[in-house]
Amino acid sequence: MTVALVQEPDRVRVALSPLRRQLLERLREPASATQLANELGLPRQRLNYHLRALEDAELVELIEERPRRGFRERILATSADAFVVDPSVIGEATTPPQDRFAAEHLIATAADVVRDVAGMQAEADRKGTRLLTFTIEAELTLASPADVERFTTDLAGAVAGVAEDHNAPGGRRYRIVIGGHPA
Repeated sequence: MTVALVQEPDRVRVALSPLRRQLLERLREPASATQLANELGLPRQRLNYHLRALEDAELVELIEERPRRGFRERILATSADAFVVDPSVIGEATTPPQDRFAAEHLIATAADVVRDVAGMQAEADRKGTRLLTFTIEAELTLASPADVERFTTDLAGAVAGVAEDHNAPGGRRYRIVIGGHPA
């Protein structure tokens, strides 16, 4: 699965209309404007306008051109399987409090993870390599708010110990982010 990180506000704006979002969804499988017009019940000229805008924004790309009834039929598809919008496109976040219990800190950290991993995945896709990541998920039930702090302190100590055991000088560095929110 290829992922494209969209960091430019103008490219995001191009994809915001309901019709263009629908086209991006449909163009995960290649199609022509004529095919799309028939499927959606819209004039081909109207679709061509929107397809050109998506193509100019590099959200769709030309896959093939073929002769058809006196004109060239253009087959388009999305340029990636998924598009991830850099959270900073909405606006630069203020520096979150360094309070590990603040929701703002979790949101800012999650935004950094989205931006970093999506960018590295896009680069790996361009190079035809795999980005080695890992995800650890779990759910737990805590009886009281005080248990959140106790659990977080215990988990931080356990992660620091395991990280120290596996730390290899000169090896590849990884960032580990563990966040919790009500389920």
